[in-house]
Amino acid sequence: MLKSIVDWVVYSFLNIDSSSHFGKILNFFIYDSIKVIILLFTMISVIGLLRTFISQNKIKSWVTKQKILGNIYASFFGIITPFCSCSSIPIFIGFIKTGIPLGVSFSFLITSPLINEYLMVLMFGFFGWKITLAYIISGMTIGVVTGAILGKMKLEKHLEEDIASQRSEEYIEIEYHGKERIIFGINEAKSIVKKLWAWILIGVGVGALIHNYVPESAIQAAVSKAGVFSVPIVVIIGVPMYGSCAAILPIAVVLFEKGVPLGTALAFMMATSALSLPEAVMLRRTMNLKLITIFFGITTLGIIFIGYLFNILQEILI
Repeated sequence: MLKSIVDWVVYSFLNIDSSSHFGKILNFFIYDSIKVIILLFTMISVIGLLRTFISQNKIKSWVTKQKILGNIYASFFGIITPFCSCSSIPIFIGFIKTGIPLGVSFSFLITSPLINEYLMVLMFGFFGWKITLAYIISGMTIGVVTGAILGKMKLEKHLEEDIASQRSEEYIEIEYHGKERIIFGINEAKSIVKKLWAWILIGVGVGALIHNYVPESAIQAAVSKAGVFSVPIVVIIGVPMYGSCAAILPIAVVLFEKGVPLGTALAFMMATSALSLPEAVMLRRTMNLKLITIFFGITTLGIIFIGYLFNILQEILI
C-alpha cells in the first residue's frame, strides 16, 4: 500500500521518469524514510507498553546473570523479528534503556536483520535445505559470539551521556493501569523519534545514493578479479550498502550462478543486511564513533570468517 502511494507520488504526481537515477533515489528515500519512521514509532510504542507490565530491574538482574545464555536468547528473539538493520534499532534502544547488557543487545541487533522467516523460505527455494540450515546456524553464531565478545570488552562508557545515565540509575518502578500503559508507550516513542528523525533521514538518504549508484556489474567484475581476497572485498563493498537480506538475496544468487563462490556471495549478503552506513548514522545517536567502529569491525571479521568457511564447505553443502 505504502509502496504504491510513493510510486504514484514520485512517478505520476511529480511526473519523474521511473527509469532515471533521480527518480529511483527519490522513491527509495521517501519510501524507506516513511517506513523506518513508522516502524520506529510503532516498535518503541509497543516496547514501552510492554515495559509497563514487567519489572525492569528484575530483567536486568536476570539477563546479566545468564552470561552467554543471554546472548543466545537475544539471537533467538532476533530470528523471529523480521527487520532490516535500521528497523532493528528501536528494539536495540529499548534493550539498552531497559538495562539489558550491551553485548546481549548487540546479539539481537546483529541477528535480527540476518535471519527471519521469509528469508528462510526464499533461501530454501534458491539454495536448498543444507545451505539454508548452515546459513541460519552461521548467522546466529555471528550474533552470539560477536555479542559475547563485545560484552566482555566493557564498552558501556562509549554510550551517549543521556543513554548511559538511564542505564546507570536504578530503574524506578511505576505502576500503570489501563490507558496509562498505551500513553506511556506513545510518549516514549515521541521522545525517541524526535531525537532520531534527522539521523534517519540522513542515513536513508546516503543509503539511497549508494543503493542506486553501485551497479551489480561492477560488483561482479570486482569479485571475479579478486581471487582469494574476494570475501573481504565483497564484505567491504557490502557494508556501506543498505538493504534487507530478502532484497539482497537475488543478487547473491546471481553472483553464485555467475561462478562466484558460495561463501563469497553469502558474505556479501550478510554484510549488506547486518551492517549498513544508514545503520551507523542512526546508531550515532546512541553511542560514540569508537563503539560503532568496534561493533562494525568485529562483526565484519565474523562475516569474513563465515564467508571463507562456506567456501571451504561448498562442495559438501551443494
